[in-house]
Amino acid sequence: MAKSMYAYVREAWKRPDRSEVKSLLWERLQQWRREGSVVRVERPTRIDRARSLGYKAKQGIVVVRVKVRRGGRRKPRYVRGRRTARMGMRRMTPAKSLQRMAEERASRKFPNMEALNSYWVGEDGRSKWFEVILVDGHHPSIRSDRNLAWLADPTHRGRAERGKTSAGMKGRGMRTRGRGTEKTRPSALTRTAANK
Repeated sequence: MAKSMYAYVREAWKRPDRSEVKSLLWERLQQWRREGSVVRVERPTRIDRARSLGYKAKQGIVVVRVKVRRGGRRKPRYVRGRRTARMGMRRMTPAKSLQRMAEERASRKFPNMEALNSYWVGEDGRSKWFEVILVDGHHPSIRSDRNLAWLADPTHRGRAERGKTSAGMKGRGMRTRGRGTEKTRPSALTRTAANK
């Protein structure tokens, strides 16, 4: 059976360092470094991944490329008396993945839209880039689309901030169920919101 165009694109992106994607990325990263943190793009860089996550080339759908700084939290060194283990310098990592942060930043930049999903498009030693698919749930073309009309429901407001996207569900431990996961529901995100 003949392969589709999407299959070839998917194979190339599986191993970007061993395919023609490597030279493409090398050129693109030089341009992306000079751009801002949240940049609207005309079309997805990885069309196969975008389509599998719900992207459609229609009005009401926007793709945004977000740059996030890599690594854990930066924290100034504690100058008072502490032993090294108690200084709070090591293992200071956020409770979110960089992909979730990218989704949140994109949804803050476009307040009338909701983050549908996101995917990795590149990284260097300092930054990671993700493309976030944003959907305007109140656009007529989205309301009439049976696959995307659910985003118009007010219960889906602030999906990215509440960890309801795919990356958010993974970070909250929602991918697994049953024995051994008794402490994951309600997730840490929900518990902290309830305690406020």
